[in-house]
Amino acid sequence: MDTQLITDNSTAIIENNGSTTEATLVLQRVNPNGTKTILNYPKSENIDIDNEVMLPSKINELIAVETTSKPTETSLFVPKPFIEANTSEISLHTLKSDCVIPVFSKDNERTIAHQEFIEIAQDCVAKVFPHHIFDEPEVRVSHQIKGRTPDAINKQAKDLLDHERTQYFERMAFIIRIPSIVDTINGNEIALCIGGVRSYNLENLYNKKTIEKFKFFIGFQVKVCCNLAVSSDGFVEEMRVSSYQELQSKILEVLYNFNAEKQLAQMKQLSEHSLTEHQFAQLLGRTRLYQHLPKKDKLNIPVLNFNDGQLNTIAKDYYEDASFSRNDIGDINLWNVYNLFTQANKSSYIDTFLDRNVNAFDFSNGLLKTLNGSSNYHWFLS
Repeated sequence: MDTQLITDNSTAIIENNGSTTEATLVLQRVNPNGTKTILNYPKSENIDIDNEVMLPSKINELIAVETTSKPTETSLFVPKPFIEANTSEISLHTLKSDCVIPVFSKDNERTIAHQEFIEIAQDCVAKVFPHHIFDEPEVRVSHQIKGRTPDAINKQAKDLLDHERTQYFERMAFIIRIPSIVDTINGNEIALCIGGVRSYNLENLYNKKTIEKFKFFIGFQVKVCCNLAVSSDGFVEEMRVSSYQELQSKILEVLYNFNAEKQLAQMKQLSEHSLTEHQFAQLLGRTRLYQHLPKKDKLNIPVLNFNDGQLNTIAKDYYEDASFSRNDIGDINLWNVYNLFTQANKSSYIDTFLDRNVNAFDFSNGLLKTLNGSSNYHWFLS
Protein backbone atom coordinates (compact mmCIF):
# COMPACT_ATOMS: atom_id res chain seq x y z
CA MET A 1 0.00 0.00 0.00
CA ASP A 2 1.17 3.54 -0.63
CA THR A 3 2.19 5.90 2.14
CA GLN A 4 0.14 9.10 1.99
CA LEU A 5 1.88 12.44 1.78
CA ILE A 6 0.95 15.35 4.03
CA THR A 7 -0.44 18.48 2.41
CA ASP A 8 -1.18 21.94 3.78
CA ASN A 9 -4.89 21.31 3.25
CA SER A 10 -4.93 18.18 5.40
CA THR A 11 -6.68 18.14 8.76
CA ALA A 12 -5.11 16.41 11.77
CA ILE A 13 -6.95 14.45 14.43
CA ILE A 14 -5.90 12.37 17.45
CA GLU A 15 -7.49 9.01 17.98
CA ASN A 16 -6.62 5.68 19.58
CA ASN A 17 -4.67 3.15 17.60
CA GLY A 18 -6.94 0.37 16.41
CA SER A 19 -4.63 -2.45 17.44
CA THR A 20 -5.73 -5.27 19.72
CA THR A 21 -3.24 -4.23 22.40
CA GLU A 22 -3.85 -1.47 24.94
CA ALA A 23 -4.39 1.81 23.03
CA THR A 24 -2.19 4.88 23.26
CA LEU A 25 -2.48 8.37 21.86
CA VAL A 26 -1.92 8.36 18.10
CA LEU A 27 -1.93 11.55 16.06
CA GLN A 28 -3.25 11.13 12.55
CA ARG A 29 -3.83 13.49 9.66
CA VAL A 30 -6.95 13.08 7.48
CA ASN A 31 -5.87 13.52 3.87
CA PRO A 32 -8.09 14.99 1.13
CA ASN A 33 -8.49 11.58 -0.50
CA GLY A 34 -9.94 10.10 2.71
CA THR A 35 -6.91 8.12 3.91
CA LYS A 36 -4.93 8.88 7.06
CA THR A 37 -1.28 9.46 7.81
CA ILE A 38 0.04 8.79 11.30
CA LEU A 39 2.18 11.68 12.53
CA ASN A 40 3.69 10.00 15.58
CA TYR A 41 4.87 6.48 16.27
CA PRO A 42 2.07 4.23 17.52
CA LYS A 43 2.57 2.19 20.64
CA SER A 44 4.64 -0.95 20.15
CA GLU A 45 6.28 -3.59 22.26
CA ASN A 46 9.64 -1.86 21.79
CA ILE A 47 8.53 1.43 23.38
CA ASP A 48 8.42 2.08 27.12
CA ILE A 49 5.01 3.77 27.39
CA ASP A 50 5.77 5.12 30.88
CA ASN A 51 8.60 7.17 29.38
CA GLU A 52 6.78 8.02 26.16
CA VAL A 53 5.78 11.68 26.31
CA MET A 54 3.33 13.34 23.94
CA LEU A 55 5.07 16.72 23.89
CA PRO A 56 4.28 19.32 21.22
CA SER A 57 7.50 18.47 19.41
CA LYS A 58 6.28 14.88 19.13
CA ILE A 59 2.80 15.94 18.03
CA ASN A 60 4.38 17.86 15.15
CA GLU A 61 6.64 15.06 13.92
CA LEU A 62 5.92 14.39 10.26
CA ILE A 63 6.42 10.62 10.30
CA ALA A 64 4.59 8.81 7.51
CA VAL A 65 3.33 5.37 8.54
CA GLU A 66 1.15 3.10 6.42
CA THR A 67 -2.48 2.97 7.56
CA THR A 68 -5.74 1.66 6.19
CA SER A 69 -8.10 3.41 8.62
CA LYS A 70 -11.26 4.98 7.29
CA PRO A 71 -11.62 8.76 7.55
CA THR A 72 -13.32 10.28 10.56
CA GLU A 73 -15.20 13.55 10.34
CA THR A 74 -14.64 16.16 13.07
CA SER A 75 -17.55 18.44 13.82
CA LEU A 76 -17.60 21.93 15.23
CA PHE A 77 -17.94 22.71 18.92
CA VAL A 78 -21.36 23.63 20.26
CA PRO A 79 -21.37 27.43 20.72
CA LYS A 80 -21.51 27.56 24.53
CA PRO A 81 -19.41 29.95 26.65
CA PHE A 82 -16.48 28.42 28.49
CA ILE A 83 -17.27 30.73 31.43
CA GLU A 84 -20.52 32.46 32.32
CA ALA A 85 -20.89 34.25 35.68
CA ASN A 86 -20.95 38.02 35.10
CA THR A 87 -18.98 37.90 31.85
CA SER A 88 -19.85 39.01 28.35
CA GLU A 89 -18.39 38.03 25.01
CA ILE A 90 -16.19 40.52 23.17
CA SER A 91 -14.22 40.34 19.93
CA LEU A 92 -10.51 40.87 19.59
CA HIS A 93 -11.30 43.72 17.16
CA THR A 94 -13.40 45.51 19.81
CA LEU A 95 -10.60 45.21 22.36
CA LYS A 96 -8.22 46.79 19.85
CA SER A 97 -10.45 49.60 18.56
CA ASP A 98 -12.87 50.49 21.38
CA CYS A 99 -10.92 50.07 24.61
CA VAL A 100 -8.29 52.33 26.17
CA ILE A 101 -5.16 50.87 27.75
CA PRO A 102 -4.68 51.37 31.51
CA VAL A 103 -1.41 52.86 32.76
CA PHE A 104 0.58 52.83 35.96
CA SER A 105 -0.45 56.22 37.31
CA LYS A 106 2.82 57.40 38.89
CA ASP A 107 4.93 57.14 35.74
CA ASN A 108 2.22 56.83 33.02
CA GLU A 109 3.82 53.63 31.73
CA ARG A 110 1.21 51.47 30.06
CA THR A 111 0.34 47.90 30.91
CA ILE A 112 0.45 44.96 28.53
CA ALA A 113 -3.04 45.24 27.03
CA HIS A 114 -5.52 42.36 26.94
CA GLN A 115 -5.35 42.14 23.16
CA GLU A 116 -1.54 42.03 23.24
CA PHE A 117 -1.66 39.09 25.65
CA ILE A 118 -3.99 37.24 23.27
CA GLU A 119 -1.89 38.02 20.19
CA ILE A 120 1.33 36.91 21.91
CA ALA A 121 -0.40 33.62 22.83
CA GLN A 122 -1.56 33.22 19.22
CA ASP A 123 1.99 33.70 17.94
CA CYS A 124 3.34 31.20 20.45
CA VAL A 125 0.82 28.47 19.65
CA ALA A 126 1.49 28.94 15.92
CA LYS A 127 5.21 28.37 16.57
CA VAL A 128 4.68 25.27 18.70
CA PHE A 129 1.99 23.69 16.47
CA PRO A 130 2.88 24.94 12.97
CA HIS A 131 1.02 22.18 11.11
CA HIS A 132 -2.36 22.70 12.76
CA ILE A 133 -5.34 25.00 12.43
CA PHE A 134 -6.72 27.22 15.20
CA ASP A 135 -10.10 28.69 15.99
CA GLU A 136 -10.49 32.42 16.47
CA PRO A 137 -9.90 33.40 20.12
CA GLU A 138 -13.01 33.26 22.29
CA VAL A 139 -12.76 36.23 24.64
CA ARG A 140 -14.90 37.07 27.66
CA VAL A 141 -14.63 40.16 29.87
CA SER A 142 -16.10 41.56 33.07
CA HIS A 143 -15.92 44.60 35.36
CA GLN A 144 -16.18 47.36 32.79
CA ILE A 145 -14.37 50.59 33.76
CA LYS A 146 -16.03 53.57 32.10
CA GLY A 147 -14.63 57.01 31.39
CA ARG A 148 -15.05 60.03 29.12
CA THR A 149 -12.92 62.27 26.95
CA PRO A 150 -11.83 65.69 28.30
CA ASP A 151 -14.11 67.64 25.94
CA ALA A 152 -17.16 65.94 27.52
CA ILE A 153 -16.30 66.89 31.07
CA ASN A 154 -19.41 69.01 31.58
CA LYS A 155 -21.92 66.71 29.88
CA GLN A 156 -24.55 64.61 31.63
CA ALA A 157 -23.96 60.87 31.26
CA LYS A 158 -27.14 60.46 29.20
CA ASP A 159 -25.93 63.09 26.73
CA LEU A 160 -22.55 61.53 25.98
CA LEU A 161 -21.86 60.62 22.38
CA ASP A 162 -20.16 57.34 21.48
CA HIS A 163 -16.84 58.98 20.65
CA GLU A 164 -16.87 60.76 24.03
CA ARG A 165 -17.07 57.53 26.03
CA THR A 166 -14.03 55.46 27.01
CA GLN A 167 -13.86 52.00 28.51
CA TYR A 168 -11.64 49.12 29.43
CA PHE A 169 -12.34 45.84 31.19
CA GLU A 170 -10.68 44.99 34.47
CA ARG A 171 -10.81 41.24 33.88
CA MET A 172 -10.41 39.20 30.70
CA ALA A 173 -10.27 35.49 29.90
CA PHE A 174 -9.69 33.88 26.52
CA ILE A 175 -9.25 30.46 24.95
CA ILE A 176 -7.92 29.33 21.57
CA ARG A 177 -9.05 25.87 20.45
CA ILE A 178 -6.92 23.66 18.24
CA PRO A 179 -9.68 21.55 16.63
CA SER A 180 -7.21 19.52 14.59
CA ILE A 181 -5.89 17.85 17.77
CA VAL A 182 -8.66 15.79 19.37
CA ASP A 183 -9.30 12.64 21.38
CA THR A 184 -12.34 10.91 22.87
CA ILE A 185 -12.99 10.08 26.53
CA ASN A 186 -16.07 8.14 27.61
CA GLY A 187 -17.71 9.01 24.30
CA ASN A 188 -17.02 12.74 24.67
CA GLU A 189 -14.78 14.40 22.09
CA ILE A 190 -12.20 16.81 23.48
CA ALA A 191 -9.83 19.20 21.71
CA LEU A 192 -6.52 20.70 22.70
CA CYS A 193 -6.99 24.24 23.97
CA ILE A 194 -4.83 27.08 25.29
CA GLY A 195 -5.90 30.22 27.10
CA GLY A 196 -5.23 32.77 29.77
CA VAL A 197 -6.60 35.25 32.26
CA ARG A 198 -5.63 38.85 32.94
CA SER A 199 -6.99 40.75 35.96
CA TYR A 200 -5.95 44.35 36.43
CA ASN A 201 -7.29 44.18 39.99
CA LEU A 202 -4.22 42.06 40.80
CA GLU A 203 -1.93 44.92 39.70
CA ASN A 204 -1.16 48.09 41.65
CA LEU A 205 -2.00 50.60 38.93
CA TYR A 206 -1.66 53.49 41.39
CA ASN A 207 2.10 52.99 41.61
CA LYS A 208 5.04 52.93 39.19
CA LYS A 209 5.30 50.24 36.55
CA THR A 210 6.40 46.95 37.99
CA ILE A 211 6.10 43.20 37.31
CA GLU A 212 2.79 42.29 35.64
CA LYS A 213 0.89 39.08 36.39
CA PHE A 214 -0.90 36.70 34.03
CA LYS A 215 -2.51 33.26 34.26
CA PHE A 216 -1.91 30.86 31.39
CA PHE A 217 -2.86 27.26 30.61
CA ILE A 218 -2.79 24.53 28.02
CA GLY A 219 -5.28 21.71 28.39
CA PHE A 220 -8.42 20.40 26.74
CA GLN A 221 -12.01 21.43 26.13
CA VAL A 222 -14.97 19.02 26.09
CA LYS A 223 -16.96 19.43 22.90
CA VAL A 224 -20.45 18.69 24.19
CA CYS A 225 -20.46 21.29 26.98
CA CYS A 226 -17.35 23.43 26.33
CA ASN A 227 -16.06 22.67 29.85
CA LEU A 228 -12.33 23.18 30.21
CA ALA A 229 -10.09 20.39 31.50
CA VAL A 230 -6.93 21.91 32.99
CA SER A 231 -4.32 20.13 35.09
CA SER A 232 -1.68 21.68 37.31
CA ASP A 233 1.02 20.54 34.86
CA GLY A 234 -0.39 22.79 32.13
CA PHE A 235 -1.29 25.78 34.31
CA VAL A 236 0.73 28.74 35.56
CA GLU A 237 -1.18 30.48 38.32
CA GLU A 238 1.01 33.58 38.34
CA MET A 239 3.17 34.27 35.32
CA ARG A 240 5.23 37.33 36.35
CA VAL A 241 6.74 39.28 33.48
CA SER A 242 8.16 42.71 32.78
CA SER A 243 8.06 42.77 28.97
CA TYR A 244 6.43 41.29 25.88
CA GLN A 245 9.51 39.20 25.20
CA GLU A 246 9.48 37.69 28.67
CA LEU A 247 5.76 36.91 28.39
CA GLN A 248 6.34 35.20 25.04
CA SER A 249 9.27 33.21 26.41
CA LYS A 250 7.33 31.93 29.41
CA ILE A 251 4.28 30.97 27.33
CA LEU A 252 6.51 29.03 24.94
CA GLU A 253 8.12 27.24 27.87
CA VAL A 254 4.70 26.08 29.14
CA LEU A 255 3.63 24.91 25.67
CA TYR A 256 6.85 23.01 24.93
CA ASN A 257 6.84 21.23 28.30
CA PHE A 258 3.17 20.21 28.33
CA ASN A 259 2.67 16.43 28.43
CA ALA A 260 -0.66 15.91 26.65
CA GLU A 261 -0.59 12.12 26.91
CA LYS A 262 -0.17 12.21 30.68
CA GLN A 263 -3.27 14.34 31.19
CA LEU A 264 -5.28 12.27 28.71
CA ALA A 265 -4.32 9.06 30.52
CA GLN A 266 -5.39 10.55 33.85
CA MET A 267 -8.76 11.64 32.45
CA LYS A 268 -9.38 8.27 30.82
CA GLN A 269 -8.75 6.57 34.16
CA LEU A 270 -11.55 8.66 35.66
CA SER A 271 -14.03 7.10 33.22
CA GLU A 272 -13.09 3.60 34.45
CA HIS A 273 -14.12 4.15 38.09
CA SER A 274 -17.56 4.98 39.48
CA LEU A 275 -19.30 6.15 42.63
CA THR A 276 -22.55 4.58 43.80
CA GLU A 277 -25.50 6.85 44.54
CA HIS A 278 -24.76 6.46 48.26
CA GLN A 279 -21.10 7.41 47.78
CA PHE A 280 -22.05 10.45 45.68
CA ALA A 281 -24.54 11.57 48.33
CA GLN A 282 -21.84 11.10 50.97
CA LEU A 283 -19.43 13.13 48.83
CA LEU A 284 -21.85 16.05 48.46
CA GLY A 285 -22.68 16.03 52.15
CA ARG A 286 -19.00 16.12 53.07
CA THR A 287 -18.27 18.92 50.59
CA ARG A 288 -20.95 21.03 52.29
CA LEU A 289 -19.53 20.29 55.72
CA TYR A 290 -16.07 21.18 54.45
CA GLN A 291 -17.11 24.84 54.01
CA HIS A 292 -17.71 25.13 57.78
CA LEU A 293 -14.88 23.05 59.22
CA PRO A 294 -12.63 24.71 61.82
CA LYS A 295 -9.32 25.81 60.33
CA LYS A 296 -7.32 23.28 62.34
CA ASP A 297 -9.44 20.42 60.92
CA LYS A 298 -9.07 21.69 57.35
CA LEU A 299 -5.29 21.47 57.59
CA ASN A 300 -5.43 17.68 57.31
CA ILE A 301 -7.90 17.62 54.40
CA PRO A 302 -7.15 18.47 50.74
CA VAL A 303 -8.40 21.84 49.55
CA LEU A 304 -11.78 22.17 47.86
CA ASN A 305 -12.44 25.63 46.41
CA PHE A 306 -16.10 25.26 45.38
CA ASN A 307 -18.84 27.19 47.15
CA ASP A 308 -22.34 26.18 48.26
CA GLY A 309 -24.02 27.60 45.15
CA GLN A 310 -21.77 25.54 42.88
CA LEU A 311 -22.35 22.41 44.99
CA ASN A 312 -26.11 22.96 44.53
CA THR A 313 -25.55 23.02 40.77
CA ILE A 314 -23.58 19.76 40.98
CA ALA A 315 -26.40 18.10 42.96
CA LYS A 316 -29.00 19.28 40.43
CA ASP A 317 -26.93 18.19 37.41
CA TYR A 318 -26.37 14.74 38.94
CA TYR A 319 -30.04 14.13 38.09
CA GLU A 320 -30.65 16.45 35.15
CA ASP A 321 -27.50 17.03 33.08
CA ALA A 322 -27.94 15.69 29.55
CA SER A 323 -24.36 14.42 29.23
CA PHE A 324 -22.93 13.77 32.70
CA SER A 325 -25.79 12.69 34.96
CA ARG A 326 -26.08 9.37 36.83
CA ASN A 327 -26.86 6.12 35.02
CA ASP A 328 -30.04 4.07 35.36
CA ILE A 329 -29.00 2.56 38.69
CA GLY A 330 -27.71 5.79 40.20
CA ASP A 331 -23.98 5.22 39.68
CA ILE A 332 -21.82 7.94 38.17
CA ASN A 333 -18.27 7.55 36.86
CA LEU A 334 -15.57 9.96 37.98
CA TRP A 335 -15.22 11.48 34.50
CA ASN A 336 -18.83 12.61 34.78
CA VAL A 337 -18.27 13.79 38.37
CA TYR A 338 -15.30 15.82 37.14
CA ASN A 339 -17.43 17.43 34.43
CA LEU A 340 -20.18 18.25 36.93
CA PHE A 341 -17.56 20.23 38.86
CA THR A 342 -16.15 21.98 35.79
CA GLN A 343 -19.69 22.77 34.61
CA ALA A 344 -20.50 24.34 37.98
CA ASN A 345 -17.21 26.25 37.81
CA LYS A 346 -18.57 28.32 34.92
CA SER A 347 -20.29 30.49 37.54
CA SER A 348 -16.91 31.57 38.95
CA TYR A 349 -15.51 35.05 38.45
CA ILE A 350 -12.75 35.33 35.88
CA ASP A 351 -9.94 35.75 38.41
CA THR A 352 -10.78 32.48 40.23
CA PHE A 353 -12.02 30.46 37.24
CA LEU A 354 -8.80 28.67 36.24
CA ASP A 355 -7.71 28.00 39.81
CA ARG A 356 -11.00 26.23 40.53
CA ASN A 357 -10.76 24.29 37.29
CA VAL A 358 -7.38 22.90 38.33
CA ASN A 359 -8.79 22.19 41.79
CA ALA A 360 -11.59 20.14 40.18
CA PHE A 361 -9.01 18.06 38.30
CA ASP A 362 -6.92 17.42 41.42
CA PHE A 363 -10.03 16.66 43.48
CA SER A 364 -11.37 14.14 40.96
CA ASN A 365 -8.03 12.36 40.75
CA GLY A 366 -7.88 12.35 44.55
CA LEU A 367 -11.24 10.57 44.64
CA LEU A 368 -9.87 8.03 42.15
CA LYS A 369 -6.92 7.31 44.44
CA THR A 370 -9.28 7.00 47.41
CA LEU A 371 -11.28 4.33 45.61
CA ASN A 372 -7.97 2.52 45.11
CA GLY A 373 -7.15 2.91 48.82
CA SER A 374 -4.21 5.30 48.55
CA SER A 375 -5.26 8.92 49.11
CA ASN A 376 -5.92 11.45 51.85
CA TYR A 377 -9.20 12.37 50.13
CA HIS A 378 -10.91 9.52 52.03
CA TRP A 379 -12.56 12.06 54.38
CA PHE A 380 -14.91 13.09 51.56
CA LEU A 381 -16.16 9.52 51.09
CA SER A 382 -16.07 8.28 54.69
